[in-house]
Amino acid sequence: MNRINKALEQDKKLLSIYFTAGYPSLNDTAKVIQDLEKNGVDMIEIGLPFSDPLADGPTIQESSTIALKNGMTTTILFDQLKDIRKSVNIPLIIMGYFNPMMQYGIEAFCAKCQEIGIDGLIIPDLPVAEYHEQYQKTFEKYGLINVFLITPQTSDDRIRFIDSVSNGFIYMVSSASTTGAKNTFGDVQQQYFERIKALDLKNPQIVGFGISNAETFTQATTTTKGAIIGSAFIKHLTNEGVDTIDKFVGSIR
Repeated sequence: MNRINKALEQDKKLLSIYFTAGYPSLNDTAKVIQDLEKNGVDMIEIGLPFSDPLADGPTIQESSTIALKNGMTTTILFDQLKDIRKSVNIPLIIMGYFNPMMQYGIEAFCAKCQEIGIDGLIIPDLPVAEYHEQYQKTFEKYGLINVFLITPQTSDDRIRFIDSVSNGFIYMVSSASTTGAKNTFGDVQQQYFERIKALDLKNPQIVGFGISNAETFTQATTTTKGAIIGSAFIKHLTNEGVDTIDKFVGSIR
């Protein structure tokens, strides 16, 4: 069974953390992953930096820019992760844009992910229909779960189609804006959370965008399986460095 599915079976709310590979420094990637697991994080999204990250807010965009200046590439990321399964057991997901994956070669990229122990991919700019028609068999061949994003503007019909071609979890974007930390969720988000719950989807949902503290984590997970924190963690790395990850995780739960 894929590690993502195993994690989803746990009787608890899952905390997933996003960070940008190669940030703050090029060779911090493995240490960040190891320290996140050591401090009780359930799942990790490893951001593959890209020069035009349309779905990302300013904090993650800036971390991607710095990571690219540091020299991060797809090949270097794979090299940094080649031994990661000797020390890390939780699910690892690569989140990135489709262009670098196409440049690497889709099948070669998927094969390398399987080789080093990546469990899934999140590709914001890969349309679900295109995935289903052209790439799903390749992803499944290499044991990769592809995670799709939905927003408050996504129609019920489209959400049900995404649910039908998914086999892990659905990434539930909390708002239509780009990524970024918020201190609390308003009525609009709460109504959206309830609307998705009422659809009774077969795949659990994990909320991302706007989760920054214990309050928003609790709010986001009231009707869902878990929550993803990205921008707030990147800010912590920027301000506090990679040696205080325990402090950040401890502030969430």
